[in-house]
Amino acid sequence: MTHRITDRNEVRRLVKHEAAQLVEVLPRGEYEHEHIAGAVHIPLRELDRRAKAELDPSKPVIVYCNDFLCDMSPRAARRLDHLGFAHVYDYVPGKTDWMAAGLPREGHSAQTPNPGDIAQPTPPTCHFTSPAAEAYERMRAEDHNFCVAVDDDTVVTGMVYLGEQGDADGKSVEQIMRPGPTTVRASEPLQPLLGRMEKAQVDAILVTDPEGRLLGLLDRHKAAAALTQTPAA
Repeated sequence: MTHRITDRNEVRRLVKHEAAQLVEVLPRGEYEHEHIAGAVHIPLRELDRRAKAELDPSKPVIVYCNDFLCDMSPRAARRLDHLGFAHVYDYVPGKTDWMAAGLPREGHSAQTPNPGDIAQPTPPTCHFTSPAAEAYERMRAEDHNFCVAVDDDTVVTGMVYLGEQGDADGKSVEQIMRPGPTTVRASEPLQPLLGRMEKAQVDAILVTDPEGRLLGLLDRHKAAAALTQTPAA
């Protein structure tokens, strides 16, 4: 029986603690361009011929393709059921979800940095329920001119800027923050992103995972320098 997985952390747990076999079932070109680190490649069309020879039926098997709309992984999972594999999992969100969260990848694309590779992982943060005066005091003490307002799960709720300090007496961060800041995923193609940032005269942008949790802050100038230093493929 196939089990559907939507949580990438469950994929990581199965691989780490239950020696699960991670299999991409997309065509070879897509696998070679980019795949989840450690995944083997058995295209859907070759599954019947190769599965029993290359996979251990006694261990869990996790198949994946691109995303929720791709039907290759559910078809592969069902076929493995019919072939006698007892513990089959379909990672439904697929590698789009994995890459967007900035998790390890391999393939040709890994030779070029993306926002997840370059973003500063620990930008200053403040809890959205904290006193605004406390947030301003901390920014001054740590020589920051902003902080990212987050909740208990580090989901981004807003931005607070020191230069916009007004009457903070008795107010919370939530009451003085700029809500809904722009964010990008870790897997965003870097070159066009930098072009859009330059056109909009934006020097930095927040990088979040698909659940809105803060991954880091991408500095446009540092990212451009890193891209310039990337060796040609």
